[in-house]
Amino acid sequence: MEDHNRSRLRATRVLPVRPIPGIAEDAATGLLGEPRSIPPKYFYDERGSRLFDAICETREYYPTRTEEKLLVEYSNDIMSVVRPDHIVEFGSGAARKTRHLLSACDQHKETVAYWPFDVCEAMLLESGRRLVEEYDWLRVNALVGDYLGGLADLPRPAGNCLFLFLGGTIGNFTEPQAQQFLDEVRAVMVDGDYLLLGADRVKDADVLHAAYNDADGLTAEFNLNVLQVLNRELDADFEETCFEHSAVFNNEASQIEMYLVSRQRQSVHVGVLDETLQFAEGDKILTEISRKFTPVSLESMLEAAGFRIERHLEPNNGYFSLLLARPVGQGFPGGL
Repeated sequence: MEDHNRSRLRATRVLPVRPIPGIAEDAATGLLGEPRSIPPKYFYDERGSRLFDAICETREYYPTRTEEKLLVEYSNDIMSVVRPDHIVEFGSGAARKTRHLLSACDQHKETVAYWPFDVCEAMLLESGRRLVEEYDWLRVNALVGDYLGGLADLPRPAGNCLFLFLGGTIGNFTEPQAQQFLDEVRAVMVDGDYLLLGADRVKDADVLHAAYNDADGLTAEFNLNVLQVLNRELDADFEETCFEHSAVFNNEASQIEMYLVSRQRQSVHVGVLDETLQFAEGDKILTEISRKFTPVSLESMLEAAGFRIERHLEPNNGYFSLLLARPVGQGFPGGL
């Protein structure tokens, strides 16, 4: 049985088609300029990943459980319409929510191949092992790489594909970055393919504020942990106690902005860059944006990339959207 499972799991490296900056280059660009910033991908070391999992369980952090409830409710209907031969997921992580779609395939007695695409091979293989044990018909073709490096080298399996981009991650991109990513996804799609996109919605500012400033302080820990990543990777000497977490909703830009704010006047040496950063009290480092969308802005973003929304799934409170979309010009076979 173990050999059978192993034969249904493999990993392939996807080469970037454009340079992907490393942490030293990102730090040089973001920390030495104004305003200061560091990309949010550096949140997710081992401790940061554990903290994020804990954040998803907090009372205040609605996005993960809201999206999962939509998948629980609609996965069977989605899969009966899409009927894919393959599921390709960008930023798959542990594939927790994807299981609802795989279980729908199981229920319909249909098989798919799963292609999770993420940067950590060990995580992909561990997740893949659990999936092939759970679904005895499943083949997992793990794709190791950074989808931000472009998709021109992405394997194109024969048959219809359902592309997944869940979790509201599209909101962590600036508008030009989101448009470029969706353009690149559209470019690899063929007739019969679908995109399932998760996106967080504009809502009451108090709800948003609470979600990124939970009472247990886990989001603050998660944000501050990036300083330890910078210390470890860049031979820096950031002191966590000299910074505080701040997350605010920028109403004009419709986005949460997460910062590390200097509590005092201080100097921080970054050995790999051979630079000393000077901070005044109140100086900020932007660590993440999380854009929030309206139905109109979602439709506009997808239309600009050559998609038509076939189904817009949302809870009664309108907190989150699951969008099932197809490239413009393809036929529409009926729906949910």
